[in-house]
Amino acid sequence: MKRLAILALAFAAACAEVPNGPDPIRLTFPDVQRFAGASPGPATRPNSEMALDFVDLAFRMESGRTLPTLTRFEGPITVRVVGNLRQENREDLAALLDRLRREARIDIRLTNNADANIVIEAVPNRTLQRAAPNAACFVVPRVQSWAELRAARDTPTLNWATLQTREKAGIFIPSDVTPQEVRDCLHEELAQALGPLNDLYRLPDSVFNDDNIHAVLTGFDMLMLRAYYAPELRSGMTEQQVASRLPGILARMNPRGQRPGGGIPSATSRAWITAMTDALGDRISETRRRQAAARAIAIGQALGWTGPREGFANYAYGRLQIGNDATLALGAFNAAGRAYGQSPVTDIHSAHIALQLAAFTLISRDAEATIAITKPAIAVARRHENAALMSLLMMFNAEALDLSGDTEAGMAMRLDSLGWALYGFGDRDEVIDRLNEIASLVPQIPPS
Repeated sequence: MKRLAILALAFAAACAEVPNGPDPIRLTFPDVQRFAGASPGPATRPNSEMALDFVDLAFRMESGRTLPTLTRFEGPITVRVVGNLRQENREDLAALLDRLRREARIDIRLTNNADANIVIEAVPNRTLQRAAPNAACFVVPRVQSWAELRAARDTPTLNWATLQTREKAGIFIPSDVTPQEVRDCLHEELAQALGPLNDLYRLPDSVFNDDNIHAVLTGFDMLMLRAYYAPELRSGMTEQQVASRLPGILARMNPRGQRPGGGIPSATSRAWITAMTDALGDRISETRRRQAAARAIAIGQALGWTGPREGFANYAYGRLQIGNDATLALGAFNAAGRAYGQSPVTDIHSAHIALQLAAFTLISRDAEATIAITKPAIAVARRHENAALMSLLMMFNAEALDLSGDTEAGMAMRLDSLGWALYGFGDRDEVIDRLNEIASLVPQIPPS
């Protein structure tokens, strides 16, 4: 179940009334850009660590409930699309299926046949939110239409734990959100329809993490799915049976991972998960959300956590301090940056922090620092196919180039951001708003 995205800007200081630089409304917009669907890169961690991850992903659910056996589709898998799915997202789906065939070695293809194994139905976002208020999209077993879903609510039909094998599944995505949001839903929900049903906050390199940092399936995710469909495994196997076969499966599929590992982080406590759920939700006051994020930071510190969970708790706390206490926000973002900077595996996490820090350096009129922060982060966001993040970083970079006096390079960067921003934010008005907001961060120097 993919949760609502949390990408936002750290507009933590008063903005100038008149935007600096060229008027973005006069810019000529290109066509919407989209990525080719390449892999962000291979799995990089030791196989011994990833084998433990596989077990926790395959035999646990997000609630903590244990699944009795492994379940998967047995045989070729067909996918059908129902509803209003825009052309760029149909192309995204085709690219995703191609990656699943090449990287995960899964026999999967599109079909128009009514008896497809997996049906992807696009429904209005308002309708979807009424059914699942905290989810951007979701997947369920056994049903394949919105009508069937409504009829099956509160029945064992939708219980994954009662499956013996997977035969049918329905994926429900919003039809009227941005192209990137739809694509992200396609990646996570199709992966969960095929394989793991769990999300683990400890994972640094996976969409199977409720932090929503990764936008598309990673090399780790593809390796997990390939192992899921290994010939040595089958539906109905117990956790012990699967665990005994995993070392050999991963050694065959990922020989570069046959090296010692540092072990796997401790399980994420329910208290920490509850605190993060409160911090990221919208059912309590901003003050209580800030308190919840601070509580998550304290729990992690008491347990000695470092890495993704430490970084995400500080990132969430910083986000919640925007507009309340800029000093605390900056301190939290710096703490998150240090946590994420410990490993190249979390480079996309660091790029999210770079976006927040760039707001502070631009407000300070520090063009050099803003350029230094955003330039490498743009390349990372591009590799991880996050158009929304990449276009915002490019807009910050453009303003910094203008501020440094290189207005020609600034305009070129700004123009290059537009097609990606259309993919990430959906329409020209949204893009223009983002351009104006970022431009307005630069304090104006009154004439002498």
